[in-house]
Amino acid sequence: MQSGRAILNVRHLTAYRYARPVEFGDHRMMMRPRDGHDQRLLSSQLDIEPEPRRLRWLYDTFDNCVAIASFSGAWTSLTIENRFTVERIVDDQPGGEIDPRAQFFPFSYAAEELPDVARAIERLYGDPAGDLDRWVRQFLAPGATTLTSHLLMTLTYAIKEGFSYERREAPGVQSPRHTLERRRGSCRDFAVLMMEAARALGIAARFVSGYVYVPNGDGEPVRLGGGATHAWCQIYLPGAGWIEFDPTNGLVGGKDLIRVAVARDPVQAAPLTGAYFGDAGDELGMEVSVEVTQPKHAERVTLAGA
Repeated sequence: MQSGRAILNVRHLTAYRYARPVEFGDHRMMMRPRDGHDQRLLSSQLDIEPEPRRLRWLYDTFDNCVAIASFSGAWTSLTIENRFTVERIVDDQPGGEIDPRAQFFPFSYAAEELPDVARAIERLYGDPAGDLDRWVRQFLAPGATTLTSHLLMTLTYAIKEGFSYERREAPGVQSPRHTLERRRGSCRDFAVLMMEAARALGIAARFVSGYVYVPNGDGEPVRLGGGATHAWCQIYLPGAGWIEFDPTNGLVGGKDLIRVAVARDPVQAAPLTGAYFGDAGDELGMEVSVEVTQPKHAERVTLAGA
């Protein structure tokens, strides 16, 4: 089997400024990428200023790596800089080993799988008028079976081609119904739309937070969502496992996606959360910058049997 490989560097900087010294509550950081057979963490460094009184690490219920920083004293700024290097290895045909019983939709999860994927099938957003149900079922052939892989790829491209991407700084996620109405949204809005569309069909799906590499050379593919954290979704298919779908860029898997956190609900995958103790007017602003680069010496290659 042929696989693609890429070495990618990520620098994620978040800086807060305050009008007068304030105290900080615990800050929860989810910035360390998930390590596995298709994504290997080569190096990582987390720098925090002021230096935390305590920094502890844990794994949450989704096996995401989480750092929690505790502080003492009062300060006029807080800077968190995370750097890491990963190697991404991705099969040319993700999901090529779907179990025969799931190759066509509709399908059912096996009794031994269902307890573990049941929460990922539950919908997060109400659909009282059936707008999402009607939208997703237009991709099904009435009275006929549909190739599961074709259905999911069609959903991915329908969002990419039928909706306009916008960078949205406001926190939170649009409801799928709102995204359908506006035909616009951010990467996290599109990820939630596809995730909830899959769940409407009884297919397990979850939210993914991470980064996307945006090539800048001539002839390179266009990628949206760079310069900030990125979001997409995973779909669970028997035999193939959790497969990545990025509806913002029309990707199924890919070396350009760097997976950091997975969650049932987007709020569970926030890269950074915390609080300060002071007046609302004390906060002067927040600056965030994300850089995803490829070392010049680490050209993309094709490996056999990786």
